[in-house]
Formats: sequence, structure tokens, C-alpha cells
Amino acid sequence: MDLRLPPKPASDQKLRRAEALDALDSVLPFDRRDFLAEILTDDDVATLRHLAKEGIGENSLRALASDLGYLEAWSLAATGFSLPWPAPEALLIKFVAHHLWDPAKRETDISHGMPEDVTAALKSAKLLRVDGPHAPNTVRRRLSSWSTLTGWRGLRGNFSAPGLRSAIKLAVRASARPRGRKSRKAVTADILTALLKACAGDRLVDVRDRALLITAFASGGRRRSEIASLRFEQIVEEEPVPADPKEPGGEKLPCLSIRLGRTKTTQADSDACVLLVGRPVLALKGWLERAGINEGAVFRGIDRWGNLEKRALTPQAVNLILKRRIAEAGLDPQAFSAHGLRSGYLTETARRGIPLPEAMQQSQHHSVQQASNYYNDAERTLGRAARIIV
Repeated sequence: MDLRLPPKPASDQKLRRAEALDALDSVLPFDRRDFLAEILTDDDVATLRHLAKEGIGENSLRALASDLGYLEAWSLAATGFSLPWPAPEALLIKFVAHHLWDPAKRETDISHGMPEDVTAALKSAKLLRVDGPHAPNTVRRRLSSWSTLTGWRGLRGNFSAPGLRSAIKLAVRASARPRGRKSRKAVTADILTALLKACAGDRLVDVRDRALLITAFASGGRRRSEIASLRFEQIVEEEPVPADPKEPGGEKLPCLSIRLGRTKTTQADSDACVLLVGRPVLALKGWLERAGINEGAVFRGIDRWGNLEKRALTPQAVNLILKRRIAEAGLDPQAFSAHGLRSGYLTETARRGIPLPEAMQQSQHHSVQQASNYYNDAERTLGRAARIIV
């Protein structure tokens, strides 16, 4: 007699994976849970849960989960099978060939680049938004995530193989395109003023959005992931500071410090902090008092009836809030993204003659070259070098 149990239906496996992913609901977007449960394998879910237990940062885990979902979906569309672990070099090179290609060659060779059926499958899953080749940095990031996940499974991949490195180098050259800014336009002080007017009402959502926007800007142009993950416990009340540093005995302004903890460029045990002074402090305190928040996530969702949710905003929600307020201010939402708060802060400091090192202390940029890109653009438009003949 065969006592082996029959295999569980695919629907049961999907439900089990979805329930396992529920344990990561503070990290993974709930609206993508069912999609991930359908695409990811049991081993994939086990790996993500293991990473969460190991204490990997929420932003890093969210990015790994997103990349893993994309990689699995691409593998199913391109090969008909889930990702093999470790991936053979040929599959890695196929991934590069599907995502980095020469648009000119595609016009004469339809088989060049990502096949149409693979493109259609990824677009139907809302995983593909571009018609041309991907940005090289996106491809490198996904390969890096692939490599990281391979290592966490205790396996060695082929990510340093000479053939793969050569393929990436040639593909990047073939798909060369001008590098675009994450936000075409910077959210400078004048734009921020327009946004704050757009949410000048007394609704709970208006109070939240004002606090979110002014906090993100004034704290050095914090990344959307940092604003989304900001917790009450990171905020420390400081002694009031002089309104005019040259007159220490004069008018005082309220001051808060934000302990950044783990960010894109710092570790969890970092003691890095940034300051809020004056009006941003009042806006943030006003939000916390109005919402009754004294622990946990600072910026949270608000449902259609105006009720506060316990769950923190996602980085994507921060971006959508900015775009919605941009539209309400009569500006083009396509020209702005949440990263515009970061570039806008540095642009504004340059306009006001604040030295770059002082600005970087607040923005927490570690690369002078990266920070100076925004800084120098503003200086050039205000300087005399381009005004030799006018």
C-alpha cells in the first residue's frame, strides 16, 4: 500500500506562502503579497524570513524582496521555470542581454533585446514600465540582489565570471543613454511653499502632509525611505537654539534632533543625527499631537474616512503624497518626485551661500562629488562665469 500523501494543490501552497509572507507585513507592501506568494517559491519565502530574523534593515529587505519577485517573474517568462540556485553563467548573461541592448540594432533585428512575449508577461504583472533598455544601475542592482540571495542560501554564484563582466561592459556601452535625474526638477523653497499652501487645510491628512513635506526638506532632504520608516523613538527634544547664531542671547527657536540609525549610507549603530529648528519643529509636533502618536511610526496612512491607520506609510506612498500635492499646487507631477526634496535642499543651500560641508552635515551625503552636482548647478546659474557675454 502506498502511504505517501498526495501533493498539495497549488492553491494551498500559494495560501501557505501568503501566510508566511504575512510575518513580513511591516516590510513588504500588502498589496503585493498575493503576487509575491504566487511568484516566489517556498525556498524564496524561507530565505526572506531568515534575512528578517538576521536583522537585515527593512529597506534592504524590501529591496531584496522586490528584486527577487522581479527575477522570478522574469525567469518564468523567459525560461518557463523558476530561478535555479545557483544560476548558471548563461542565465545571468541572458538576463543582461534582455535588459541592456542597443535600440538602433533592435530596429533591424526584432530578436535583439528582450523578446516580445517576455516583455508582455512582465508588463501584465506591472513589473515593467519601460519600452527601451533598462538603466545600467538597475540591472547591476538586481544582479547584486541575486548574488546576495545566492550567498544567503549558502551557495556560490557566477557573478564574478569574466564572461558576465564582459557582457555587462559591452551591453552598457551599447545601451548608453543620458543619465536622468531621479527628479527632473528640484523641490526648492519656493516650490515647498506652494506645496504647503496646497495642504493648508485643517483635515488630518493636511496636517500630516504639511509635517511630512517640511520635515523631509528641512532635515536635509531625507530620502523617502527614511521618512517612511521614521519612528517616534528617533525624535529627541533639544534645548531651544538662538534664531540668529550671531546673537546667542536673542530670540530662541524650538529644536529637535532626529537620530537616523540605519540609512542607505550608515549602519544601524550609527550616531548620526540631523536637526530641525523653528517652523518644522512646530509642524512635526502639531502632527504628533493631533494624531496622538507617542510611539511607533511617525507618518502613517489615513483612510478615506479620515481615520488614522497603525501601519507606516511606504516609500511609494511618500512619493505619491508629494506628486498629489504638486498637482494641487498647479505644477506638473511628472516633473517631480520625492527625490526632488533631497536635491532641492542642496540647491537651496547653494542659492543662500551656505558652504557645501555645512549643507552635507545636514543632508548626510557622504560623497562630495554627488552632493556638489546639485550644489554646483545652482552656483553656475547664479555665478558670473556664464555671463561673460550677455
